[in-house]
Amino acid sequence: MSEDARVSEETNTKKRAGILNLAYVDISQIQSKQLFIGLLTVPQMYDLKIVPLISDQHNVTFGITNNTSQQTLVDVRQRFPDQNVSFVMISDTGYRDYMKLYDPPKQVVYHDIKIDGTTASDSVSSVSLTLGQVNASDMLGYLVEQAHRLQASDIHIETQPNAARVRYRIDGVLHSVASVNLEKYRALVTAIASAGNISTSSNEAQQGHIAQHIKLADGKEVDVNVRLETTPTINGMDIVMRLFNMQKDMFTLDRLGLSEKERAVVDDIIAKPTGLVLVVGPTGSGKTTTLYSILNSLSNDEMKIITVEDPVEYQFPGITQIPVTTENSGETKFAEKLRDILRLDPDIVMIGEIRDMDTAKTALQASLTGHLVLATFHASSAAAALTRLMEVIGQNPLFISSIRLVMAQRLVRRLDEHTKQPYTPDEQTTEFVKSVISGLPKEIPKPDISNLQLYHPGKSEENPFGYKGQIAIREQFLITGEVKQLLLSSKMASTEEIEKAAVDSGMLTILQDGILKAIAGLTTIEELYREIG
Repeated sequence: MSEDARVSEETNTKKRAGILNLAYVDISQIQSKQLFIGLLTVPQMYDLKIVPLISDQHNVTFGITNNTSQQTLVDVRQRFPDQNVSFVMISDTGYRDYMKLYDPPKQVVYHDIKIDGTTASDSVSSVSLTLGQVNASDMLGYLVEQAHRLQASDIHIETQPNAARVRYRIDGVLHSVASVNLEKYRALVTAIASAGNISTSSNEAQQGHIAQHIKLADGKEVDVNVRLETTPTINGMDIVMRLFNMQKDMFTLDRLGLSEKERAVVDDIIAKPTGLVLVVGPTGSGKTTTLYSILNSLSNDEMKIITVEDPVEYQFPGITQIPVTTENSGETKFAEKLRDILRLDPDIVMIGEIRDMDTAKTALQASLTGHLVLATFHASSAAAALTRLMEVIGQNPLFISSIRLVMAQRLVRRLDEHTKQPYTPDEQTTEFVKSVISGLPKEIPKPDISNLQLYHPGKSEENPFGYKGQIAIREQFLITGEVKQLLLSSKMASTEEIEKAAVDSGMLTILQDGILKAIAGLTTIEELYREIG
């Protein structure tokens, strides 16, 4: 509490004491505070909202607050019939300060969370014990601070019949870190809901955002900046908190891991910023990071850039960012907002996500009129995304020519260079790798797999899982060659036909890109199976 707020509280308490015809004492002015053990127990003092300030053989004076009941005063007088009992008014803050002398706060030690591959580890027990000792605000701050330390992307709080499980998503995989009892869970949910401006009693899924500064019990200070996603379950409200990293220098093309060929395509788009660029993939595949990195490279004093997002995940100076809220029906107004912002004469527009065909059509129309339109799209592959777009544009040659790039991507875990273990794969895996490599485009050199060597994750005390970070595997779909001829033909092409034409025109598929990265020792075959199937 600030000094001004404390002075204001003491002034108000003094006025209240005058109204009740009681003496007033400012606890902060008592230099030597005495303890009188044995008059009342600590639980009784908390329950009655009363604390002994002075006591001798004949007299006892209690400090009371505005929350102390009149019946309590009567009961306390009856409890000490042989003494002269008097009461003075003290502030709520003064009461809490004095109670810290009778009930010293337990020293909280925030141990670092360790992810060691077991759900019943000592770390899980230790963290669960820590969370059980602190208030809800500290629980939130500690969980976020540790998530940042472990480079987690999300915090999951999941209700179960007798407790709530807390898990971190690290490099795309969930790990249990704690279990809290239902009483603590409810306190934590209340604190999160209050900070994120959502309801704890809603029967609908909700979204929110928390941006606050928390000082933990051990004095450490934590900036909490998370996006909330909640949904009701049979046991209570489940919460996912997406952590935001606000460092602008993280969103650069150099950090995307683009190949030389992929980077040349993106650089050409930046040099001539018109048309439509789609980045497709499932949730958590790094689509938004890719688009923000492109935007960051385009941002300058000569360009007007406007984004439409649900929600705005990262804020950038020099870019106009417009949030779009989801209606109770689950619908958003991306198309309507997009039409509005096109009247603001932007050079570049980013659409957080194309969720309906109206938005897709508006985006395509904008890309035809000199704008560069960037958007994300949920689709399993670049060809599948184009198939869905074709439902809107048909065989319209203008729309087809406006599509500059469709990039599909997934994220897989990167092997730790210091611990990865080479091995010779079995015959079935070897034949599978050979079949994928045999279909590589002519311009891409085929690796020597005569003595194929792949890698397993190793293990160390510092890194028990053998992975460190994530890398993207991609395919880039350009409307050229056989692809363009197919799309302009009289028939509506299928996803399979579009993908075959793209491969024949030189496209490297996500699977091929992933296999090449596995052969290079950047990831594992198991990671590809997990992400691609």
